[in-house]
Amino acid sequence: MIKDNQVLFNRLHIVLDGVAMVISFTIAWLIMFASPMATTVPGVTALSAQTYFSSLFILVPLLLILYAMNNLYSSKRVMRIRTEMIGIFYANVIGVALWIIGLFMMANVLPWTVDYSRRLMLFFFVINLIITGLYRYIIRKILYHIRRRGNNLKHIILVGYSRAAEAYMDRLYANAQWGYVVHGILDDHVPRGTEYKGTKVLGGIDNLEIILPENKMDEITITLSLGDYDKLERIVDMCEKSGVHTKFIPDYNSLFPSNPYTEDLMGLPLINIRYVPLSNTLYAFIKRCMDIAGACFCLVLFSPVMLAAAIGTAISGGGPVIFKQERIGMHGRPFQMYKFRTMIEQAPEDEERAWTTKEDARVTRFGRILRKTSIDEMPQFVNVLMGNMSLVGPRPERPQFVEKFKEEIPRYMVKHQVRPGITGWAQVNGYRGDTSIRKRIEYDLYYIENWSIGFDFKILLMTIFRGFINKNAY
Repeated sequence: MIKDNQVLFNRLHIVLDGVAMVISFTIAWLIMFASPMATTVPGVTALSAQTYFSSLFILVPLLLILYAMNNLYSSKRVMRIRTEMIGIFYANVIGVALWIIGLFMMANVLPWTVDYSRRLMLFFFVINLIITGLYRYIIRKILYHIRRRGNNLKHIILVGYSRAAEAYMDRLYANAQWGYVVHGILDDHVPRGTEYKGTKVLGGIDNLEIILPENKMDEITITLSLGDYDKLERIVDMCEKSGVHTKFIPDYNSLFPSNPYTEDLMGLPLINIRYVPLSNTLYAFIKRCMDIAGACFCLVLFSPVMLAAAIGTAISGGGPVIFKQERIGMHGRPFQMYKFRTMIEQAPEDEERAWTTKEDARVTRFGRILRKTSIDEMPQFVNVLMGNMSLVGPRPERPQFVEKFKEEIPRYMVKHQVRPGITGWAQVNGYRGDTSIRKRIEYDLYYIENWSIGFDFKILLMTIFRGFINKNAY
């Protein structure tokens, strides 16, 4: 069974992590004491090799505990590689920091700790990150390949046919490398034989009493529709008695953020319907500082391009060089967003009728080039300095579209909890211009609810490599 293999695999991971730490420490020691650096780096001490390597009896268990605390020994089938690498980084940062602090604190008890090389620990930190990250990445790729070939699969049954069930299967089928096989769905309301992407409804929920004793499933996933939640306690009780691993996917996930924020009220869990990391004052301040620094840098860097765009726009005609348009920003406040003009000058009522579509006759020949390369957006660096926009965030819409979409698209107005951006998660994934507004909002909400400094840098890098020139920019 997969669950038995998972336990064995997790134990193997612990052993491999320990070996990686020992190898990393050995390489660091060799660099410090058995290489040309040993005679050139000031502060290299004469502590014996035995003293240094004896410290591994404390350092290795400490790091392994920190790895466990960062969920590095849980199932990685659906864990993103980015999440795993961040966990490795955090564990090593905390572990090495605790080690160095411990050396200072033990100086009066163990005098040799004063001479313990801090540079050695720095080398160990870097080398251990590289070796551990590399071997885990290789193992992950090997497992992906094995699962795609039909091995190391996890066999599951879904209990309940609902939107949650369809969304779950969509993700499983789109990621064959996870190695999940859905054998069927149990539901009391949908007729037997009903299919969703090849997965059939096998019968009613009571069939669990037949399936569970056979012990052939690795996992039961409860995906009941809202109307069947009165059966939840009984289903969980059956699954718990059988010992089969059980998961629950709520059918009201569209109401909750992808990373819900929970509070503990004396043992009673409270789920916040909306969690926006940038509501934190410190995070908002850090992002604002990044925006100001980034906008200043970009204005200087792209000033020749902007000058050329301004001259080209003036020569091609079509009205003023800079085009101003009212957009809705943070907290629903309107502001004037700046762009290089790419269309012929129009009456305000004509500009408001619709957004630009492919082969739009209003777009000038030079303006089409600016749009394709996103150069027309560069004056928005000024909007960033003014505080109306951010470098990264949901794209702002015109007031009439905001009024329309907030009535048609659930949670649309959540995007106004943060500053709108020049680029965003939706844009770098191809949702810009005349594309699905629902998909765009889906990506915007994911960004808002999962914001981090690293996420912003990732989007900026993706913008450089795939965001400037886009087939959907008309």
